[in-house]
Amino acid sequence: MKIALIGDLHGNYVATQALEAELRRHQVDDIYFLGDAVGKGPQNAETCDWVMKHCSLCVGGNWDYGIGGKEFPEDGYFWNQLGPERMEWLRTLPPERDVWISGVHFRLFHGRPVTPLISAQTDKEVFTQAFRPNGEVYTGIIFADSHRPFVRTLNDGYALNTGSVGNSLGVPRAHALIIDGELGCQTDAPMTMTILSVPYDNEAAAELARQDVNLPHRESFITEVLTGVYAR
Repeated sequence: MKIALIGDLHGNYVATQALEAELRRHQVDDIYFLGDAVGKGPQNAETCDWVMKHCSLCVGGNWDYGIGGKEFPEDGYFWNQLGPERMEWLRTLPPERDVWISGVHFRLFHGRPVTPLISAQTDKEVFTQAFRPNGEVYTGIIFADSHRPFVRTLNDGYALNTGSVGNSLGVPRAHALIIDGELGCQTDAPMTMTILSVPYDNEAAAELARQDVNLPHRESFITEVLTGVYAR
């Protein structure tokens, strides 16, 4: 079974549509969402609806909980776009899930607020804690949050990051992770792990932000979409 794992759409529907077309070309069987459908960009209702329509497994991210739970008054722009039903969905997303694929027991989460922000260079002790939460022991972790995709092997197991669909840092493309393996299988079996890198019309995404004078931190979002350089 071929599963795409995605995260950090962040209101960038231009990038989301480009990724959707590529996922169709790859003929994925299912899509798992690992948090942060909303925030940062100007098309949050669209990216939220896309996740609800296309993803069978979903966990929440720090932006989902912050906006859905009305934690920060400055996020009123996003509340007005989303409305109460979408915000309730965001607020009540589970913080993590788990799945067996080809003999690997994967823990699926966004990153914050479940763990600290984890990058490819994060200290191994932080990774070890992510593999062993609350007495559980996993042999794989898959997460998002850092906006940079990677595949790393550790003594604890596989550490995989989906990268970001709509707000990638480093290389400003839409990124996702594809795993092709035996879903639900608890015995060892072959598996492939692929980082998907999809170019999209970055200028079109930036122009939508330019046209929306009410978008919070608009210039930072535009800079990140066009250059991949963190601006906030």
